[in-house]
Amino acid sequence: MHSTSPSPTSATPPAAAPDVIVIGEALVDVVASPTGPIEHPGGSPMNVAYGLGRLGVSTALLTSLGQDARGEAIAAHLQRAGVELLRGSYNATRTGSATATIAADGSAEYDFDISWDLPRIAPAHLPKVLHTGSIATFLAPGASAVRALLEQSHRECLVTYDPNIRPALLGSQAEARNIFEDLVPLTDVVKLSDEDAAWLYPGVSLEAAAGRILTLGAGLAVVTRGGEGSLLATPATQLFIPAIRSKVADTIGAGDSYMAALIYGLLFRRTEGLGRDVLTAIGQTASKAAAITVRRPGANPPTAAELAADLPESDLAAPVPGGPENLVAQSR
Repeated sequence: MHSTSPSPTSATPPAAAPDVIVIGEALVDVVASPTGPIEHPGGSPMNVAYGLGRLGVSTALLTSLGQDARGEAIAAHLQRAGVELLRGSYNATRTGSATATIAADGSAEYDFDISWDLPRIAPAHLPKVLHTGSIATFLAPGASAVRALLEQSHRECLVTYDPNIRPALLGSQAEARNIFEDLVPLTDVVKLSDEDAAWLYPGVSLEAAAGRILTLGAGLAVVTRGGEGSLLATPATQLFIPAIRSKVADTIGAGDSYMAALIYGLLFRRTEGLGRDVLTAIGQTASKAAAITVRRPGANPPTAAELAADLPESDLAAPVPGGPENLVAQSR
């Protein structure tokens, strides 16, 4: 792992320097309901920033919003979690959206309406953790600005990355994999779902995909596996963490809650290394965060107090009316 800087912020720092800066898209999830469409603030990086704020982590987000009602709704959502929206984030003509279709098992498919760009900036100070991922690392022209920020930062702070593959917005599989593998050497921690891994590396085992990521230079590769838990791998250690089963309202944002809790664990255990015991504790905490999130609609991650408390027995391994029993708590 790279060394961390004790004094974080961005090119336009907020009054109090954050421990984590997240760079990536913020948009509105439009979810159909019996009474009509319901809009929730969303976007994987925005969800991660919000999840960190809910956990009490000092966090800032650099994104691309329009000066419109949806952009203001996202800004208010972030403010409620104590997340700083960095200056320069209002740079789009309108705020993007993703229309979600919810399947019977609670999983979501998305139809995106988004553009992505960022101003070219050079951070004056760096956070302890810099996180990015999803559409922001693939979609031009903003993806090149994200890469430039990683190049400037990766030797000075911990960099985490969740590609959160959205095939509908990408070019060819080979082109997307090249972009992904070009970014991995600029990161320390890469988290992806088994579906991401299968799309990037078809026909390759999850263990081999994690090994490829480590070979490219990451220090920790995490692969979430739905109901089968998650794989955490370093060059020295490989272990599996079981998923927690729960009633499922939907899985929107659960993978992002897992990512936020993973960063939370890494941030507060950063002096302890990545031995088996530390990885087990971090992985269990991240799985619990996902389990809490799927119990309620939308991207609604836990607070630190909820993460520390026991899950109610009524929400564990219980059948869902009209749905399969023991639905997966950990989103892909």
